[in-house]
Amino acid sequence: MSSGEHENLALSMLLVFGGAKIAGEIFERLRMPAIVGEIVAGMILGPAVLGWVQWNSTLHALAELGVMFLLFRVGLEVKSSELISVGGRALWVAILGVVLPFAAGYGIAAWWGEATLTSTFVAAAMVATSVGITAQVLAAKGLLQTTSARIILAAAVVDDILGLLVLAVVSSFAKGDVNVAGLVTTTLLAVGFTLFFTFWGTAAMQRILPKVSASLRTGEVQFNFALVFLFVLAVGAAYAGVAAIVGAFLAGMALSESINHRVHDLVHGVTELLVPFFLAGIGVQMDISIFRDSSALTLAIIISVAAVLSKMVGCGLAARTLGKRAAMQVGIGMVPRGEVGMVVAQIGMTMGVVPAHIYGVVVFMAIITTVIAPPLLAIAFKGEAGGPAEERFQLG
Repeated sequence: MSSGEHENLALSMLLVFGGAKIAGEIFERLRMPAIVGEIVAGMILGPAVLGWVQWNSTLHALAELGVMFLLFRVGLEVKSSELISVGGRALWVAILGVVLPFAAGYGIAAWWGEATLTSTFVAAAMVATSVGITAQVLAAKGLLQTTSARIILAAAVVDDILGLLVLAVVSSFAKGDVNVAGLVTTTLLAVGFTLFFTFWGTAAMQRILPKVSASLRTGEVQFNFALVFLFVLAVGAAYAGVAAIVGAFLAGMALSESINHRVHDLVHGVTELLVPFFLAGIGVQMDISIFRDSSALTLAIIISVAAVLSKMVGCGLAARTLGKRAAMQVGIGMVPRGEVGMVVAQIGMTMGVVPAHIYGVVVFMAIITTVIAPPLLAIAFKGEAGGPAEERFQLG
């Protein structure tokens, strides 16, 4: 790498990290969630406003690492037994949180006059949930131990598997080749991988980690082992057919009852460095060209409203027996689409079934649902006391 490339990398990291932290501080002082400020910083620095930062492979890699470490850190604060205890309800939250958004997305796009395959990809993008945003808000407020938070996290894992299957089916239809055997295999691998580490990951690490700690001498032994395990499960998750961040979350959860506080502190430091690239990266990808076409803008607004309401209603209904407040918390927690919705639209565009204006509509929806979720969560959880993790996760 040349000195010029080093300078460009350093400058990009300075602008994104520094800009995100400054904006986060400003938003905190305005009594708004800091992470909204970090996303807005990306919008200002990116092509939408100043054009100082361009979305490229380096920022993409840093953003991927950021959300991976975020979910790993969240996993470290969650016990597998707590997640299993809400598994049944979380399953229904995930199912209704897939069915309603899919129906809404397809219905609106078809009513607007879009082709069947295009409408199907819009529907698939509506299904996805980007739990990283919700996890960051709940972690910062020390609310990961609440029942609502546990349901959201468990439902997000199930949602990822269901979203993967929806995308696989939709992509198969776009290619004109539906491979039932392949879909069944992918489903079994994804479910098997997730269930194995949810039910037996913690017990395995309680046996393995003490032996590793006693045998190795170089550096931060537990931290190094935790990182290796994180990347092993992230890779394993990707091969099993679920998102790498699900593997990261499962890795953290498996280690949650074995590692010492030193590892928590080190992971927190790495996460504080990388998460701003994930958050600001969402803003950098904002495409304002959609505002030039009133028809596309109108569709984007309709789709965004439907994206919010369909998740809130679908997921909220599944959690209604917990009470109105908890149902609202769960529904709002599943609202953000983030980078997941953008990826679905990008796949459709690459396959030639999602035109540019629809891609812009989906990106708009993904970013808007991501931006509005933190303040809505702050309102939904207002007055609830944070747990022991609050100090460790406090931002700013």
